[in-house]
Amino acid sequence: MFTLEDLAHIKKRKQLIHIADQKNIDISKIQRSLRYEDELRALQAELVNLQQWVAKKKLRVAILFEGRDAAGKGGSIKRFTEHLNPRSMRIVALSKPTEEEQGQWYFRRYIKELPNPGEIVFFDRSWYNRAVVEPVMGFCTKRQYNKFMVQVPGFEHMLYEDGAIVIKFWFSISKEEQKKRFDSRMQNPLKKWKFSPVDMKGQHLWNKYTKYKEQMFSKTHTTFSPWIIVKTNDKKTARLESIRYVLSMFDYIGKSKAKTTLLPDPNVIVRYHRHIEQIDI
Repeated sequence: MFTLEDLAHIKKRKQLIHIADQKNIDISKIQRSLRYEDELRALQAELVNLQQWVAKKKLRVAILFEGRDAAGKGGSIKRFTEHLNPRSMRIVALSKPTEEEQGQWYFRRYIKELPNPGEIVFFDRSWYNRAVVEPVMGFCTKRQYNKFMVQVPGFEHMLYEDGAIVIKFWFSISKEEQKKRFDSRMQNPLKKWKFSPVDMKGQHLWNKYTKYKEQMFSKTHTTFSPWIIVKTNDKKTARLESIRYVLSMFDYIGKSKAKTTLLPDPNVIVRYHRHIEQIDI
């Protein structure tokens, strides 16, 4: 163990590692955590550069975060956005539709939230609620679901034709890891608010979720709007690699001077295809 005297004299990381070696203390977890923080800081600096370039070019960028509950969508969005300029960035997490919105065209409430020129919008769940969550939980009729599945490729093609850039992430998590995260939330007083009875239903209805998820992919994965699978059993890796993927999609100013690789790990980030190995099957 480190003593207070040891810690009082440590000013650099190398000193910590040196003392740990002398005392035969295993600090591998600490080292992994420090490497993660270093990588995250470098990638977040690149996101700042990307945002400035998007604003200058007047691009419209929407990034959709979809996946089962506890897959790490919110945590990833937090890391994407925590150092960005809030004037040209928004996080959209819509609550259930109002009675008035229920009588409108389904896409209308999302159209109002699409990015303006020079803006990046992060959707913490999106119009794809109707593709998986709503039919699984009985929140929409079969007719509403079928209508949505027919309309969504056309809707996204219009966005593509109009110059909007839409990135669709599916955060993939195993059933065992989801259960572990649910249990952790219940034990943490600061995270209890994240847990709801609907979440636990997701465990009981796992196979039904899988069925609707696969139908969603088969009907909405297109050349102009593909699904990008992020394997998220390792939260920190998923955060880093999803940021890398977004950065890799743009040829922004200063990209060549990045202090870390901007190419995502193909073992973590995969473009969907029918025979891809997923962990949330």
